Amino acid sequence: MKYLMRSLMFVPGHNERLMQSAARSTADVLLLDIEDSAQPAQNKQVARDLIKKMVGDGAFAGRVVFPRVNDRESGHLLRDIHQLTLPGITGFMYPKSQKGEDVYFFDKLLETIEYEKGIPTGTYKIIPLIETTGAVLNAQDICQASKRVVAIAFGCEDFVSDLGGIHDAEGKSIFSARALIAMAAKANGVIPIDTVHIHVHDLVDLEKNITLAKELGFEGMLVLNPKEIPLVHQYYSPSAEEIADAKEMLRLFEEAQKEGKGVAIMKNKFIGPPMVIAANKTLKKHELIQQRGAK
Repeated sequence: MKYLMRSLMFVPGHNERLMQSAARSTADVLLLDIEDSAQPAQNKQVARDLIKKMVGDGAFAGRVVFPRVNDRESGHLLRDIHQLTLPGITGFMYPKSQKGEDVYFFDKLLETIEYEKGIPTGTYKIIPLIETTGAVLNAQDICQASKRVVAIAFGCEDFVSDLGGIHDAEGKSIFSARALIAMAAKANGVIPIDTVHIHVHDLVDLEKNITLAKELGFEGMLVLNPKEIPLVHQYYSPSAEEIADAKEMLRLFEEAQKEGKGVAIMKNKFIGPPMVIAANKTLKKHELIQQRGAK
C-alpha cells in the first residue's frame, strides 16, 4: 500500500480539544502524541484512553493514524502498543530510533502483540524518528531493519542538541543530516519526511524550507500547526504543469518506443529512463491525492 504523507501533524494525545480539531483537519497523517507533549507522566494514560475512545467512536474514520509512542527505555512502550494495537490505528511513530536493532526490537514487540490478539502479522507500520547524530549515520540500517518501515522522519531540534551545534536560520547545521536521511529513505523505498518548522507563524520561512527539502528529495514534513498544511500540500503535490509535463513525457517516450527510436525529445531535452521513472512517480502521487479526495 502506498501512503500519502505530505503532512504529518503532531497532536497532544491527552488534549481532547486539539484531538477533535485534528480530526477535522486536512493533514494526511495524524501523529497522536503520547511521548513529549504528554506531560506530566500521568497524562500518558489519559492520552491512551482518549485515543482509544476517539478511534472507537469513529472520530478518525478513513484517516491515517500513527500514535507517537514512548521509546524502549521509557518504561511506557509496552502499555502504549498493547492498548493501541486496535482497528483504526495504521501504525506507530517510534522515537529515538538510534540504530536498526531498535526498530527490529519494536517490530518483534508488535509481532508478539499481533499474535496474542489474533491480528495478522505486519498489520501495524512503523515510522522511525531520526533524532540524533548516531541515528542519522545509521539511517540506512534503520530503513532496512523491518518491512513495517514505511517512512523515516527527521527530528532536527534533538539532532542539533546532540550535535552541539546551532540551528541557524539558513539551515546549514542540518543540511547534511537532511541529505543523508533523504538518501537513505530513497535507497530503501521508504518515504523521507522532513523536520518540523518551529517558527509556525512564519509562512515565508516555511516556504523557503519546503523548497530546499523538496530539492533534497523529501516527500512530506512534520507539522505542528494546521495553518501550515495548505502551503505544505501545495508544495508536496504535483502542480498542474508537472502533471501535464509528466503525461506528455510518457506519451512521447511510448511513441518513440513504438517507432523503434532510441530516444524521445521534449522541450529540447532527451527523455531517458530516469525521467520516465520520475514522470510515473508524479502521476502516481497525483492519482493517490485524487483517490483520497485530499486537498
